[in-house]
Amino acid sequence: MRMILTAIFTAISLSAIAAEIRVIDGDTISVDGERIRIIGIDAPETRRAKCDAEYRRGMAAKARLGVLVAGGVQIRSQGRDRYRRTLAVVKDMHGRDVATILIREGLARAYNGRGRRQSWC
Repeated sequence: MRMILTAIFTAISLSAIAAEIRVIDGDTISVDGERIRIIGIDAPETRRAKCDAEYRRGMAAKARLGVLVAGGVQIRSQGRDRYRRTLAVVKDMHGRDVATILIREGLARAYNGRGRRQSWC
């Protein structure tokens, strides 16, 4: 399922511009082609899921993230990861932290980028 949204992208300067937002998976989006990894969470995998349960949870996280970013996003960059994705705090158009929402709804886990990730299976 490929989800592409045209929405308002609000940068740290809070100047609004039209942007294409695409949801890659439950913890990664693309804004005008730039991959952005949401900092502070780990969502289940969709492409390399280790079991059906992880895949289903990953698709649910991806769908929910799509709803959260549909109206636009605010992004505060925190650098880059080893895959050259931008690490960022991502907020929805209402200023709510999407990582916090996904964790609260059980669609992601808190993750600091270090150590082994817990299995979703």
